[in-house]
Amino acid sequence: MNDIAKMRNIGISAHIDSGKTTLTERILYYAGRIHKIEEVRGGGSGATMDHMELEKERGITITSASTTVYWEDNMINIIDTPGHVDFTVEVERSLRVLDGAILVLCSVGGVQSQSITVDRQMKRYRVPRLVFINKMDRTGADYQKGIRELKDKLNLNPVPMQIPIGAEDKFNGVVDLIKMKAYYNVGDNGETVREDEIPANLVSEAQARREEMLEALSDYNDQLMELLLEGEEVPEDLIHETVKTATLSLGIVPVFMGSAFKNKGVQKLLDAVLRYLPSPLEAEKQVATDLENNQDVTLEPDPSLPLCCLAFKITDEQFGQLTYTRVYQGTLTKGTQIVNARTGKKIRVGRLVRMHANDRENIDSAGAGDIIAMVGVDCSSGDTFCSEDIHFTCESIYVPEPVISLAVKGKDNESNTRMSKGLNRFMKEDPTFKVKIDEESLETIISGMGELHLDVYIERLRREYKAEVEVGQPQVNYRETITRKSNYDYTHKKQTGGSGQYGCVVGTIFPLDSDSSDNFQFVNNIKGGAIPGEYIPACEKGFRDVMDKGPLAGFPVIRVGVTLDDGKYHDVDSSEMAFRIASRAAMRGAIRSAGPVLLEPIMKVVVESPSEYQGSVVGSLSSRRGIISGIDSLPDGTCLINASVPLGEMFGYSTNLRSLTSGKASFTMEFEKYEPAPSNIAEKVMAERRDKLNED
Repeated sequence: MNDIAKMRNIGISAHIDSGKTTLTERILYYAGRIHKIEEVRGGGSGATMDHMELEKERGITITSASTTVYWEDNMINIIDTPGHVDFTVEVERSLRVLDGAILVLCSVGGVQSQSITVDRQMKRYRVPRLVFINKMDRTGADYQKGIRELKDKLNLNPVPMQIPIGAEDKFNGVVDLIKMKAYYNVGDNGETVREDEIPANLVSEAQARREEMLEALSDYNDQLMELLLEGEEVPEDLIHETVKTATLSLGIVPVFMGSAFKNKGVQKLLDAVLRYLPSPLEAEKQVATDLENNQDVTLEPDPSLPLCCLAFKITDEQFGQLTYTRVYQGTLTKGTQIVNARTGKKIRVGRLVRMHANDRENIDSAGAGDIIAMVGVDCSSGDTFCSEDIHFTCESIYVPEPVISLAVKGKDNESNTRMSKGLNRFMKEDPTFKVKIDEESLETIISGMGELHLDVYIERLRREYKAEVEVGQPQVNYRETITRKSNYDYTHKKQTGGSGQYGCVVGTIFPLDSDSSDNFQFVNNIKGGAIPGEYIPACEKGFRDVMDKGPLAGFPVIRVGVTLDDGKYHDVDSSEMAFRIASRAAMRGAIRSAGPVLLEPIMKVVVESPSEYQGSVVGSLSSRRGIISGIDSLPDGTCLINASVPLGEMFGYSTNLRSLTSGKASFTMEFEKYEPAPSNIAEKVMAERRDKLNED
């Protein structure tokens, strides 16, 4: 398809268990992409988009699967993303290359912890979105709650486009507030949408809700406002046009509702995707950097311009690497030569495929705006590819730091070889999964976003690589920081016959704010050539060198600012190396004098539990040094308990929670912040670290 105006690139994101993959399955079915509906859980083959064996077994989405469907003669590229916080980089990667999104909420749970994370990611990439309030058939379904929480918890401006006909087990359709008609799904799988008059008992509510909708939209269109003030009828076309304008400017989020599992409301949502979400022509333009002159350039979704595309996700397959790619400008054509902007390496495009979960369809080319995959290209996630005549690079994705680590080793040499191969592949595929060899113990340490994240990779080593792996105890990724200012004045001087080494640095280090996104800040205040300009980068490198290993327990140091205020140099003996050594020594001494403290990762924990266990759950979190920040009671007899808990206290919590609640509760956990550890914890951690170093 070459008509960019008839193309949509959308993601489907949500909190775990909101029915997101089920919704995608229905979209595939109604668009004719599949001919049989499979459920996420159950004895069948599992949902189409959950193609990894582990996904089918656990009933969760681990990786982003992509597919293309056609609806009303339009092409929609859909990315189905994980809802579990441990796989949040998958959501981040998808939103980075999408033009629009559907945020799925559960009608009972409303806005939950991962909904907040996903919303933050959508705002970071300025992705316009629709909201689908799912599971309207569930006991306790309350669409008004979802709308309230979209306002209160996410600070969005939700505008309902529909109201439900019935709720819970009596939910059987929706009223369209623009057309003022009722819509029902009929047929074995809801494949036919029947239009009807609004039930008499809902007419006055529908009229009131329509007035509220028009009032909200009047802020975005003067003509619509005038018609309202004059009491005139507002034409349907004008309403649609205003909804689209307000959605694309991020002024509103249109809200739709239904039950994917019960096959209700999905086709109307697909209509809304075409009507209100942007084509690549209407989406916010992507800005790249021209590496020739370091200037920003706006990429145009024009297939005739030079090529610029972004590799946003890679997976290593049996027949070579699969690179998911978004084409921003130009056309990617099989057999042509393109350049990796990061490495400067030229590659020939071998095979191009359009993905459908794990199946692929060969294609010859992909134009601006499209999302496809290249087969057999060696690159990293986040690489930009261009035509040979330009040298642009797109901004890479935001990658959060891992918070949890494990030591792993193979049971024998063969397992070690297999494990090493698997770990290298996983690290290439997932930027939040890190592997390193501990300098002291020579152990292989894997790090990630949570226990589930690492569990999945260990399980994949066993299944996909047949590696027998032994796993150590989970380790917390502590950090160190400073609490006060400290001055430094250090001279490095060495005379060894011939030219010596000389460098003198003077300045201050200071703590950065705890909410600062910078872990290190360097300020050069040198005036009048006290230190020649060519030595300043070496000074900065020397300061940065020390950030890798703090004085308390050898953990990385964060949130430190450094000013370089003065210094001295020698015409003959000064060098970059001399100033780097001087800066290192100055920084080490300054950190020791600046009140260093140990920081521990604090996790945002949300427990969903039957209300009868609320007291026990709160007690269990408090006993783990948790601070309860709120408890929400849901109409279906469950409660959501929100708490901030140190990661070091959360190991083994799933087993504890299961026994406390007879297996009826579940929890999610994501990184929130680093905070100073209490002195007894800090002393214990430092003593354990010292013992470990002594053993090694």
